[in-house]
Amino acid sequence: MNKKKMIRLTALVGVATATGVVAEANQAHAATTTTTETTNQTTNASVESTQAAVDAAQSAFDTAQTSVDNAQANVTSASNNVTSASATLSSAIANKEAATSENIASATSAVSSQAVVVASASQAVSEQAGVVSAAASVQASAQAEATSASASLSSSSANVASATSALSAAEAALTSDQSTAANNLSAAESAASSASAAVSSDQAAVDNAQAAVASAQAIVDAVAEVQSSDVINMSVAYITALKNYLANPSSTNAAALQEVAKGADYVKELQQKFKSDASLDVVVDPSDPTVQEALSVYAVNLINHLRNQYGLTTAFGASANANVAAIDFVKKYYDDEDWNIFGTTGSDGQGHNKNGLDAYADQLNTSIAEDAGSGLTTWVNGKATMATTTLHNLLYAVYSDIATMLFDDGGTNNWSHAQSIFEDGTILGTGGFNNVYLGVAFDKYGYAHYELYNATEGNQLGNNAYSLDVQTAAQASLEAAQATLATAKAKLAELEETVANLTNADQLLAAAQAAYEQAVANLTTATGNLGAAQVDLAKAESQLALAEDTAEQAKVRAAIAAQVDQQLNGSTANDRQSAGQDATSLKTNGRALTATVATASTAKQKQGANQGRLPQTGNDDQEASTMALVGLGMLGMATGLYGYKKKKLTK
Repeated sequence: MNKKKMIRLTALVGVATATGVVAEANQAHAATTTTTETTNQTTNASVESTQAAVDAAQSAFDTAQTSVDNAQANVTSASNNVTSASATLSSAIANKEAATSENIASATSAVSSQAVVVASASQAVSEQAGVVSAAASVQASAQAEATSASASLSSSSANVASATSALSAAEAALTSDQSTAANNLSAAESAASSASAAVSSDQAAVDNAQAAVASAQAIVDAVAEVQSSDVINMSVAYITALKNYLANPSSTNAAALQEVAKGADYVKELQQKFKSDASLDVVVDPSDPTVQEALSVYAVNLINHLRNQYGLTTAFGASANANVAAIDFVKKYYDDEDWNIFGTTGSDGQGHNKNGLDAYADQLNTSIAEDAGSGLTTWVNGKATMATTTLHNLLYAVYSDIATMLFDDGGTNNWSHAQSIFEDGTILGTGGFNNVYLGVAFDKYGYAHYELYNATEGNQLGNNAYSLDVQTAAQASLEAAQATLATAKAKLAELEETVANLTNADQLLAAAQAAYEQAVANLTTATGNLGAAQVDLAKAESQLALAEDTAEQAKVRAAIAAQVDQQLNGSTANDRQSAGQDATSLKTNGRALTATVATASTAKQKQGANQGRLPQTGNDDQEASTMALVGLGMLGMATGLYGYKKKKLTK
């Protein structure tokens, strides 16, 4: 017999029995009141107890859910660790494969080479600090020259004042003696006229001087503007290659230098960076002292910046005396002799006038070296033409020439121009260059000449020195050297790490393998913990569902107990039929029927214990009641199971 049929049969038995129980319950109402109250209390206590069980089950469920979440997070973390350990293991395996004796030796050699670079960069930083200090001294000297020029201008102004005073005195004398010294009138007028002319002449000189100062200042300002942006930078690779070549001019070193210098392509790139400014587009005379000063200062600042990058602590100087010597030399030995250094087609040039250089060196009793560049000359259809002589073109010529001497000086030149720029005590192997001053001059063909003199106290070529931007420029070089040092140190650290990895490849591989295996073990443990937590969660979920069902049944029993109590308290003899009908109708609700009959049976037993048997109830009735209780108990079990099963299916 299935459970549903059993439930129906038990319910029918219960209904029949309930009719008699209700009748007896009406007679024993007074005796059952206390029992009903007790039952209600018990039922309410059951409700509270089951609710507490629900709360406990819910808490257990929440705890289990948290455990599952934590276990899942541990699995995820362990999985990530496995992935990371796997990557490390792969890297260690690759490192082990690369850890040949040749690779280790190569990496160790790279570390040694980089250590030399770091040492060189450290030395450069120290040297630049010395250059900054020396620059302060040069600047002080230049300031003294400026003070002297200012004093000269003040003297001219004093002469004007003196002449003006003389004129006033002469006019006063003329007025005083006019009536008594007619014979001296002509002489006085002559003196007054002469004094007035002198005043006018001196005033004109002052005006011209002021105009010249203003014009010169405009040129100086314009050159200073482009000086700040027209900086030529050399790579560490170029500097290293040039030093290697100058130390050993082999074909291999020459090829290496040519490769990093980049030749005409890099020169063209630098030319495109030259600052173009409208203030430079003015026609000037390249032999004008102010222009000469601007050109030599511009050239020397560029060169000193390069020397600082190269690691040299000595700087070139620029002076009016060196410029005068350059102009004089170019006029005598190039212009006057019609000596065209490059020619009109490039192939008919006469080159440097070496006899002239020797003669002028003897004249000045010093050492002279000369670099030359295309200057103002441009080439159109294979022939040289001279560009308009503007300040822009002159500065651009100097900038382009120096860039060409640095990066496009291979072949027959053998990088001799670059060597002269980085001279430190000698030029091209010739002694006698300990204090180089540079003079710049342009010949009548438009070509630029850069004359390098060894200035001494005897030849005075360093006198009337120009103020250079050396302090700002080395500071820049010092910062560049510091940056180079930092880069070199970083590279050294990288190479040292490579050597360490190759040398310790076995240990690193073993460590990576162990870490990987541990990560896999951790993942396995975490996965197991997750499974256990999920089982605990399932148990907690089942217990929660059972506790909720039990609580629901307890609440229903409490409600029915209250309903029965209300019915018993309000029933009379006339209500028996209604009670019987209510009991009969209970068969439609298994849960309510079970609760109601159980309460009535308890009341009957209470009555028998206190008053004896009720009338018309013998053993048969007792047995029937017992059978009813058994049947109703079965019904209660069936409905309870069915209700739980139904809840599980619904859930």
